Amino acid sequence: MNNIFFNSIDWPSVEKTEHKGITGIAYWQTLQFDKIRMRMVEYSANYLADHWCQKGHIVHCLEGSFISELKNGEKFTLAKGMSYIVSDDLSSHRSMSENGVKLLIIDGDFLKSS
Repeated sequence: MNNIFFNSIDWPSVEKTEHKGITGIAYWQTLQFDKIRMRMVEYSANYLADHWCQKGHIVHCLEGSFISELKNGEKFTLAKGMSYIVSDDLSSHRSMSENGVKLLIIDGDFLKSS
């Protein structure tokens, strides 16, 4: 069980790390709480992830829009105010964004498939 005491998060003070895609760059601000990881993620314009991800996530779009592509060819466009959720190892996916996007992403052991 995760026990997280009350925290207020000042995102501008959380260090940004840079992760290059096939094209574009993703900027991550990451907080780790025991078995839960919380990230504020921004994709630059023309971003395409450099890998197919099999990790589970809860993803909420804060600004802009992006496409989540599944390895089977399906594509889902998510815009501001929309979310998706997937468990580990159930749907290989990758993200792309034409004009950039800002996301809140939460993942961790609670999304392991059974």
